[in-house]
Amino acid sequence: MGGKNKQRTKGNLRPSSSGRAAELLAKERGTVPGFIGFGTSQSDLGYVPAVQGAEEIDNLVDADFRMVLRKLSKRDITTKLKAMQEFGTMCKEREAEVVTGVLPYWPRIYCKISLDHDRRVREATQQSFEQLILKVKKHLAPYLKSIMGYWLIAQCDTYSPAASAAKVAFEKAFPPSKQPEALAFCKDEILNVLQDHLLKETPDTLSDPQTVPEEEREAKFFRILTCSLLALKKLLSMLPKKEVHSLEEKLMSLLSQNKFWKYGKHSIPQIRSAFFELASAFCQYLPELVKAEAPRICPAVLLSIDDSDAVVCPALWEAVLYAIATIEDCWSHVNAKKGVLPKLWAVLREGGRGLATVIYPNLLPFISKVPPGIAEPKLDYFRTFFSAIIQGLSSERAIASPSECSAIITAFMECLRFAILQKIDEEDDQRQIHQMLIYDQLIPLTNAVLKEPRLQNGPLFYQIAETLSSWEAKAELSSDDGTNEILQKLLSIFWDHLLKMCVLHVDTLDADEKILFAISGMLEIFHNPKSATKPNNRKSLKIRFTDEDESERNSENGQFTEVRNRDSEIQAGWQHSSLLRKEPLENLVCNLAELSIVYVNEQKSEQHLKFLAALLKSFSANRIFQVLLEQGNHASPAQAESQNRIKAHYESPSVQFLYMNLITWLKEDWRKDTHFLVDILYSVLNCCNNNDERKIILDDLMEMDLEWIIFLQIIQKACSSTAKLSLVSDWLKGDTLGERLVMLADDLCHLGLKPTAASSESSSSERWTLLSLVLSQHIKNESLIGETFVERIIDKLQAALSKAKDLSEAGNTEPSVSFICDVASSFFSSVKGCLLMPSSEDLLLTVFQLCAQRQDAMHLTDLLVCKLKHTWMSGVNSLVRQLRSMQKQSTFLHKCALWVKNQIQSSSLDVKSLKVLISAVSDLLSKLMEADEQCGYLVGAYVEHVTPNKTEWEKLHKSLSTEWMHKPLLEGRLSMNCEPLVSCVKLSGTTKLPGHLCTSALLSKMVLLVLENGIVCGNDDAERKKTNNIIAELLYSLQWIEELENPPELFLEYLHMLEEMHITFEKFSTLSNTTSLQQTIFDRSEEHGRLWSLTMAKVIQVENTVSCEMKQLFKTTEGFLPLTEGRLHTLQCLSPFLIEEEKRELVFHCVAKLMTCAQTELSSTDGAFGCLSILNSCLNDRSIDCDHLLPGILKIIISWRSNNEDSFLFSCNLKETSAQLLGFNIEMIRYLPLLLKYSTAPLADNEWDFIMCSMLAWLETTSENHSLYHVPLVQIFACVSCDLASALSAYFEAAAPETTENLPVNLISEWKEFFSEGIHNLLLPLLVKVTGETKTASEGSFQNSVLTSLGEALKYISKDQLLNHKLPAKFVAGQKTNLPDKLQTLLNTLSPLLLFQARPVQISVYHMLYKLMPELPKFDDEDLKSYGDEEEELALSPPAALMSVLATQELLLENTLECIPVGEFAVIQPLSDEFCLVLGYLLTWKLTLAFFKAASSQLRVLYSQYLRRTKSLNKLLYHLFRLMPENPVFSGSTSEVPNKDTKTFFTEELHLDVKGTGALSSQIPHLACSVYHITLKDLPAMVRLWWNSCEKRVFNVVDKFTSKYVSSVLSSQEISSVQTSTQLFNGMTVKARSAAREVIATYSIDDIFIELIIQLPSNYPLGSITVESGKRVGVAVQQWRNWMLQLSTYLTHQNGSIMEGLSLWKNNVDKRFEGVEDCMICFSVIHGSNYSLPKKACRTCKKKFHSACLYKWFTSSNKSTCPLCRETFF
Repeated sequence: MGGKNKQRTKGNLRPSSSGRAAELLAKERGTVPGFIGFGTSQSDLGYVPAVQGAEEIDNLVDADFRMVLRKLSKRDITTKLKAMQEFGTMCKEREAEVVTGVLPYWPRIYCKISLDHDRRVREATQQSFEQLILKVKKHLAPYLKSIMGYWLIAQCDTYSPAASAAKVAFEKAFPPSKQPEALAFCKDEILNVLQDHLLKETPDTLSDPQTVPEEEREAKFFRILTCSLLALKKLLSMLPKKEVHSLEEKLMSLLSQNKFWKYGKHSIPQIRSAFFELASAFCQYLPELVKAEAPRICPAVLLSIDDSDAVVCPALWEAVLYAIATIEDCWSHVNAKKGVLPKLWAVLREGGRGLATVIYPNLLPFISKVPPGIAEPKLDYFRTFFSAIIQGLSSERAIASPSECSAIITAFMECLRFAILQKIDEEDDQRQIHQMLIYDQLIPLTNAVLKEPRLQNGPLFYQIAETLSSWEAKAELSSDDGTNEILQKLLSIFWDHLLKMCVLHVDTLDADEKILFAISGMLEIFHNPKSATKPNNRKSLKIRFTDEDESERNSENGQFTEVRNRDSEIQAGWQHSSLLRKEPLENLVCNLAELSIVYVNEQKSEQHLKFLAALLKSFSANRIFQVLLEQGNHASPAQAESQNRIKAHYESPSVQFLYMNLITWLKEDWRKDTHFLVDILYSVLNCCNNNDERKIILDDLMEMDLEWIIFLQIIQKACSSTAKLSLVSDWLKGDTLGERLVMLADDLCHLGLKPTAASSESSSSERWTLLSLVLSQHIKNESLIGETFVERIIDKLQAALSKAKDLSEAGNTEPSVSFICDVASSFFSSVKGCLLMPSSEDLLLTVFQLCAQRQDAMHLTDLLVCKLKHTWMSGVNSLVRQLRSMQKQSTFLHKCALWVKNQIQSSSLDVKSLKVLISAVSDLLSKLMEADEQCGYLVGAYVEHVTPNKTEWEKLHKSLSTEWMHKPLLEGRLSMNCEPLVSCVKLSGTTKLPGHLCTSALLSKMVLLVLENGIVCGNDDAERKKTNNIIAELLYSLQWIEELENPPELFLEYLHMLEEMHITFEKFSTLSNTTSLQQTIFDRSEEHGRLWSLTMAKVIQVENTVSCEMKQLFKTTEGFLPLTEGRLHTLQCLSPFLIEEEKRELVFHCVAKLMTCAQTELSSTDGAFGCLSILNSCLNDRSIDCDHLLPGILKIIISWRSNNEDSFLFSCNLKETSAQLLGFNIEMIRYLPLLLKYSTAPLADNEWDFIMCSMLAWLETTSENHSLYHVPLVQIFACVSCDLASALSAYFEAAAPETTENLPVNLISEWKEFFSEGIHNLLLPLLVKVTGETKTASEGSFQNSVLTSLGEALKYISKDQLLNHKLPAKFVAGQKTNLPDKLQTLLNTLSPLLLFQARPVQISVYHMLYKLMPELPKFDDEDLKSYGDEEEELALSPPAALMSVLATQELLLENTLECIPVGEFAVIQPLSDEFCLVLGYLLTWKLTLAFFKAASSQLRVLYSQYLRRTKSLNKLLYHLFRLMPENPVFSGSTSEVPNKDTKTFFTEELHLDVKGTGALSSQIPHLACSVYHITLKDLPAMVRLWWNSCEKRVFNVVDKFTSKYVSSVLSSQEISSVQTSTQLFNGMTVKARSAAREVIATYSIDDIFIELIIQLPSNYPLGSITVESGKRVGVAVQQWRNWMLQLSTYLTHQNGSIMEGLSLWKNNVDKRFEGVEDCMICFSVIHGSNYSLPKKACRTCKKKFHSACLYKWFTSSNKSTCPLCRETFF
């Protein structure tokens, strides 16, 4: 019924809630209906009375608590859980008296719910109980008895969080001392509850069978049983003793119940375990009671001895041990031989069934309590017992677990020692037992362990060694009862049997190596039990941090301490071990050694040799060597003789063995592993008498040409143990080893560097390891070998690395360099003071140099570079540590700094190399900065060494090319009156950075690092000065790059690198105050001027402040006098940053000086030239108001003209002219445009004459001297002359009427008739001359600047002046043309300049030609009339000069763009060759389209026919879709999605300025869009034709792009042109609807009325225009269809506007009504393309046709018959 998703009854909005119902009841009645509480026993169901009749109780229980208690009696677990948590919270938060009111009802609820099936509820109950106790405290006392039984059960809960919560609550209620009393107080009640649970309750009485599933009922019952048993145990353990006895009676009744004893055999392991725990407790606390109940308890416990459940086992064995200890006659109640022991043997044979760690530790106490009667006969009893253990050990389950094996073996040995010590009366029996225990038990066990690798590391051998020691100790004490003799016999039995067993394993050719290894290990343990660390000793780990020096000391000495102790213990072992051990053990070893040497000598058995080595390692005694020598005697006579010589020479058998046997083995080079042979060698050395003898032996070995790995192992073993080190220390320090190692280093280095070397990798790696070891291993702060040899080896490594630097054979140096790195790295990092040697400093420098150069130049891999870097870093670390401790200069740092300085000044670095170098130096500085107190001094000195001195800086400045001057000189930011030094360095193709750039970048990085880390290097002011100098140089470098007109890619990369590495002025300004830096740059500017002044201006611009010191310069007239070049440039660059008063003051000073200037000083810097320069700079940006002064300055200039004409360069040759004069004239010319621009006062006649005439005269000079344009100042002169002409042209062109009124009367007419004419007659030929002489003017070359100014001036040429040009005639042979000669000459001269590689020329030529284009079609028009109607389709070429240029451009462009797919945007780099080519191409098309637009409809058809034939237009369209951007948004417009307001290249007008260098990057895309726009507008039909013929991908690209960006613009233009059209039709009205993109034409004549609707498509003009019929009256349907088709065809196939199409259509209809018949081929009166009428008539049927239609008919049908009557057409 209560499904969640079912429809509710109307009005019932919320689901039912029992809790809410109870709340409502309480609210309505103010009472809670009575509810049932639970008594302590289940049958006693008591009521919590309904409150009606008992107001006093009602007052006790709070309403909220009533609510919660109610919820606690619910069945639902979640409800109970939440209620219980809520109860706990309420107990915590409410007042004590409110909570106390709940206590009467709590026991019943607690007793029920603490046994709940859900463990979370039980846990929550105990936690809530804790809160209740804390609140009510003593008030709980009256209810204790009813609660305590359940509370104790809860403390034994099988769910430990619940149990611990109950314990916590119990501890909170009673302190530990009071707990026994509390239990004693309630003991009877507790027992009642527990007995009820153990004897009366069943699953069905504990839970309701109707509501609880059986599984849950049983689980709850078993849990409560377990808890009850454990609770009883807890009660016994916690009650005071006297109280326990008072319970005996009650407990007797429990123990008398059979049901209780059955729990020992219960199927649930937890219950059994709890039962056995309780049994142990009975034995412990009630021994008397237990003895009385012995007949029940003994069988219950002892007969369960084979219970193998992991839960039960620990409790069971505890109970077993308690039982046999407490009950003396316990064995009388069970049949031990049949019931107990067989079960035990079964468990033991199975290895404890996985519980060995629990069972076996109990075996010794168990068998010690087995009475003699049961353990008879002893021999069989012990045999069975030990055999069972051994059998159990061999079970797979036991072997797999080391802890179990350990437990079994330990138990075996404990019991064995116990058995041996048993007193047995009959000596025979005792001997038999001992014999059996050793021979049948211990030896087989030992054998089994030797054979099983998993057991070899167990504790058996240590246990045996311990047992032997105890027996030996007892055997050495004399005793009355003969124990010592028995034990001596026992020991001899053991050693005999052990020897036999070992011989069995060793005396066979294919002996198992692992067993031999185990035997040698065992013997070593017997020999010295303490030496080997016992297994399974888990060390407790401690972590401690030490300071660096201490840790180093520890690492050097610490690793030897443990080993040293072992060695000394081994030595001590022989002295202290008893004779009882030493003799048999030595005999055993001698026997085994003898056996082994026989196998080695006769069978070459490797495993026996290893075994022998292991024996000798542990037992190095001359006796054993003697035995070995005796065995090796049978030799050939020659060998015998050499052996005799050796014997005569050396007394010691060990040394004899070395020379006779060991050396032979060492020389066998097939052996992979030689460690064990080195162990034998150490045994021999151990037996030597003194160190001298040992040194001689080892030196002999060195001479014997043995493998290096042997010496590596000798030294490695020496390093790992002080005892061994002491044996070979003399040899290590000796000369023989040292010299050999130096030779080895030399060989290795050469081997690696020979290009052909192909040494075996492994052998060389061992030799490198050896070198590394002897260099870096230090003991007690001394090197292993002599100091001199260390130094010599380092020298060799350094020399090898230096060679590796020069060797370019890539792969071959790799391993060698890599090994040297490893050696050097470990040497640097581990050897203290290693860098005190000069050789190691050189090595460090070499590694650093390898790292600081480009890896591809060095042919090193990334991995190797990392290795090298790590090496030098560790070296510098050591160096820093060492310098910290001693005041000593480092030669490494000095040499390194000089090398770096040389690198950066050599101008041999590219950007990548510089980057690598800067990174390396930064790393080095970072390391030096770690040197604490000394770091300031170290870093300061390093920076000092790298910094160039004054003369070096000057040299670096001179190395920078002077190309930077072009831009500032042209822009007038600097003025010069001396020829600038033209450096021969051409920047265009450079691949290496100038030294100045490298130096400034590196030093700046270093300085910034120092500032960043706040390091103080010496005196503050001096340091600041050095820092400022360096940063100033960086800014100088950056300014130099900025001033270059077209910086090569290399410099852009350099700038990018500076950004990446944060070497910027911004970074510096965040770290330091820049005022002093500004002052430094200002001082330099004042001294040197030029680029320093520009740098200063840049800094002021960035900082946006001008300091007071700078202003001092021009505050007084004396301040800047005399003017030097430096001061002049400083003032020029400062002028933009001055405020108006300051500027005005400066201008006044200059004017005053001009007025007093002597004639001789006109062109000097300190004279008129300087003052004019400053004036021009101040006037450049109109920020001062001094108009009244300007005409005065002009008067001064005119006065100079009259007094000193030679100073004015009018119409003269400049070849001999001084630079000073040129500079002076340039400044005068610059002044005149400023005068025109800013002067408001009218000029007098003579002043205008002076300006105009001077301008023409200067232009003549410019024109005459075009061959000198390569001289910078001449070039600037030419530029400013042209700029003056432009300024005048602009002035007169833009002159407003009010201005012209103030001008002299004839001035404008003179300008137009004479001066303007004069300008263009000079400049147009000059343009042709200059472009003729230089085929290209590369951007950035000075030439280009002249062309720019020239082009700008020519922009003002008028159409008439162009047509009346004075250029020499120029014609092209075979050129078809209808143009007059003068015009053709002009086109032939100017058109090719569209190909010229300079943007200014192309743009100015375009502007001139654009003025001519509308003039050209009329000449073709006249010619067209003579054509008449020919049969063939005519085509007419646009101007031939333009077409030939276009053909050339198409060829070149094809090569450039063909690789780019149509529709993908090709980025054209501004001012590149491609840029000029594309620009020229698009401009040519712009001209062609302008020409096209100016032509009449008939001509357009002919021109378009020509374009179709040449396919030029198709090529253009393909190119346009490569040049137009995918998103042609106008810069400044940000919106991505085109909306009405978005500015695109189609909506914005394109301005092509000659000087406009604005956004060059967007110029080509904008121009391409402009051309596409015009093409679509003027040639829609042709574009449509092309579009339909495109492949599908291109078709879609074009459609999408045009619809998105162009159609809307074109549609609105077309519609608005219809709306604004002034064209009037007789009888036809035209209206346009812009919103619907529709044009409606209404035609009416007489009674006929026609309405046409022309609809533009969304992708206009690509899609076809639809023509629909509106109303029509008086026209036949067929006729109407024809006319519709005609109009549609016109609009689709003509290249013109809608209005033109309509007028054509109207003419057609008019002609039809005039009676002219349609041509029966095209069904139209007027021809669609040549607009002719049908004139050619058939003689037979008299029908007329268009000529063009007939021509097409005849050619396509291959017949000459009339289309209608099929007669031959004449």
